[in-house]
Amino acid sequence: MTDVTIARALISVSDKSGLADLGGKLAKAGIELVSTGGTARALREAGLAVRDVSELTGFPEMMDGRVKTLHPRVHGGLLAVRDDPEHAAAMDAHEIGAIDLVVVNLYPFEETVMRGADRDAIIENIDIGGPSMVRSAAKNHRYVTIVTDPADYDSLYQELAAHDGATTFEFRKKMAAKAFAATAAYDAMISQWFAFADQGQMFPDMIAVNGRKLAELRYGENPHQQAAVYIPVGPHGTGLPQAEQLQGKELSYNNYADGDAAIELIAEFRDADPTVAILKHANPCGVATASTLVEAYRAAFDCDRISPFGGVIAVNRPLDGETAEAITGILTDVVVAPGADAEARAIFARKKNLRLLLIGELPDPARGGLTMKTIAGGLLVQSRDNGKLSLDDLKVVTKRAPTELEMKDCLFAWTVAKHVKSNAIVYAKDGVTAGIGAGQMNRRDSSRIAALRAQEAAEAAGWPEPRTVGSAVASDAFFPFPDGLLAAAEAGATAVIQPGGALGDDKVIAAADEAGLAMVFTGMRHFRH
Repeated sequence: MTDVTIARALISVSDKSGLADLGGKLAKAGIELVSTGGTARALREAGLAVRDVSELTGFPEMMDGRVKTLHPRVHGGLLAVRDDPEHAAAMDAHEIGAIDLVVVNLYPFEETVMRGADRDAIIENIDIGGPSMVRSAAKNHRYVTIVTDPADYDSLYQELAAHDGATTFEFRKKMAAKAFAATAAYDAMISQWFAFADQGQMFPDMIAVNGRKLAELRYGENPHQQAAVYIPVGPHGTGLPQAEQLQGKELSYNNYADGDAAIELIAEFRDADPTVAILKHANPCGVATASTLVEAYRAAFDCDRISPFGGVIAVNRPLDGETAEAITGILTDVVVAPGADAEARAIFARKKNLRLLLIGELPDPARGGLTMKTIAGGLLVQSRDNGKLSLDDLKVVTKRAPTELEMKDCLFAWTVAKHVKSNAIVYAKDGVTAGIGAGQMNRRDSSRIAALRAQEAAEAAGWPEPRTVGSAVASDAFFPFPDGLLAAAEAGATAVIQPGGALGDDKVIAAADEAGLAMVFTGMRHFRH
């Protein structure tokens, strides 16, 4: 493949950043500028000579600009195979001139949707001519250079300077790949809006998943794996990828995974009193609510003083100096917070490897949306687990009803259990987790492991008894047999919250009554795999 000298450029952009500089440098290189509408006007205002596309086609722009570049003299100039005699003859016969460079970015569909525009405005911002030119130029990249991103203007200048006003095939091929990705993402955005927003579908017949690469990561979940992080193209919420990282090494794949789990959990408490969640391998090892952030951190840490080493901490309030001092007492990989005061920032700065991320407003735990998981040969898609309970949703099934305090602890434990890998058991007392059992193959073992953690915590703190005594215990799914519930009773729990719905519910309820436990059913399960 040979270099192609740029003699004529067609420019039509919605994002006009860098446009005047682009036009000026192309014109200085002796390249003819052809343009449309607002782009042509902006170039002329910059003092540049521009040929209107209507002059090229012999047809005026019409229908409010909907029809201007959809013409053989445009697409023939883009798609012609220039060393094909028949194509060359057709160009001569129909007075079609070659177009060597196309600079196009598309109507701001995403921005239009995000600002809450009405349906007519959204439809009007579906670009037709732009994607057509992009695809024509990209398909014919053997001869035509396509640029769709203002961030690539500098690369274009360097390419032209290095090759005496021409572009190489390698450059055109790279730009073509980026162009097709851009139109694919654009069409995916539009199809998603039609399916989800306009038609109200949850699972359309075709689903397009697209993202823009934010960064390549050092490695994946393990060092032999490769990884990158992407952000969605189109309207989306905010999370760790949008956070401001004040310090520390770049985030790893596992940092992103664990940090996201921490944000999802702490978001459940965004309107609560000061709350701290400590996580390791995407599982909470301590969660606490208190009157101050530092008290919450100390209570959460006391739940399990071993697991937090090298973990992730999330808080629901801006960090202060006292809390920062406490957190830096052990090795912590990531701290996520809505904000941090000057004193906290200065304290964290002493731990140069600690990653401090400010997320601003915590996400709404009740928001909608879909989650996806790749499987061999397919893609699993489901609605987010945004289920939330109130007191009115709970059904007392035992002879004894929970006290007001027990009920409060039940709801706290249940909220945390939603974010623990199944089988999940969480003991809680006075707004603090007492013990957490995660990821076991049976519920009895999760109950016992959580109780063991509580016993170890009591010994480490010098307490006379573990916090499980007088606690509430939450189970993410029903107890199929009494054994898991009885293990909780042996640990000192006095109240139980679980979904119910097992074939053996009657036996479990009878066992609870015999042990003097109060138990409520939620009718909702929170499996987490």
